[in-house]
Amino acid sequence: MRFNALPWKPGRRKVLFMTQRKQLEARRFLAGRVLWGLVALLVFAAAPGQVPAEPAPAAIAAFNSYIGAVESRLAEQHRSQNGVLAPVTSGPENEMRLRRGELIVEKLTPSAGAELPGAMLHHWRGTAFAPGATAADFERLMKDFNAYPQHFSPQVVQAKTLTQQGDRFQASIRVRQRHVITVVMDTNYDITFERLDARHGYSISRSTRIAEIDSPGTSRERVLNSKEEHGFLWRLNTYWSYEERDGGLYMQIESVSLTRSIPTGLGWAVGPFVESVPRESLEFTLRSTCDALRR
Repeated sequence: MRFNALPWKPGRRKVLFMTQRKQLEARRFLAGRVLWGLVALLVFAAAPGQVPAEPAPAAIAAFNSYIGAVESRLAEQHRSQNGVLAPVTSGPENEMRLRRGELIVEKLTPSAGAELPGAMLHHWRGTAFAPGATAADFERLMKDFNAYPQHFSPQVVQAKTLTQQGDRFQASIRVRQRHVITVVMDTNYDITFERLDARHGYSISRSTRIAEIDSPGTSRERVLNSKEEHGFLWRLNTYWSYEERDGGLYMQIESVSLTRSIPTGLGWAVGPFVESVPRESLEFTLRSTCDALRR
């Protein structure tokens, strides 16, 4: 039996050629956007001297006001008879997702107020479940700051306890963020742990010092001065809440950070990068905590 090939119409070649050309143009356009995004990011990163060493007083006041509201809401949440976690864990669907090992991450940054004078506010929340873990396991892990490089590498490079008074700590942590460029910062925190009962607790961590490091790990290592810093991170508060039930530990972390604002005209390129760093850092911390508890 013989089949005749479909006749080739002249218009089909033209359509095929136009489709290939459009695909090529789309790829070139996307590559161009990526290239310009990287260039804009490097320009954003290479602009020391144009960023103040500290955020403007108005930005600090707005950040502190926002933090006050967050901490008031968390205090009420921790007094609740229905559990110390935000409602994301309620409902069988979300609880099944968590118990399958998924993370539930939410952006809490308000649409109004995220842009402060010369600064940006970022607020994220993540929830996870660690099967077999207990509240005591979590507290033992999180209070052992000297072991953080072991559990939270490669983001945490160095860590140590500076002072301890009961369940209140002051700790120093060197962190490394790698996104196209690598940024290393020495950070100090004031951290408090509070046990509500045998199965519930929370912790509050407030940054007290953040310094950007140049040439880390080399003989030329030094702390950048106020005219050289880039303003990648000005403030960072972290809030953990945890609840032991269902044969494991539900953990919830909220991070609220303050960074420099995006230079005018670079929002389309730098914005996604600036937004991704707080989220990815929170996800990494939450996932690493689950892994450490599992070990």
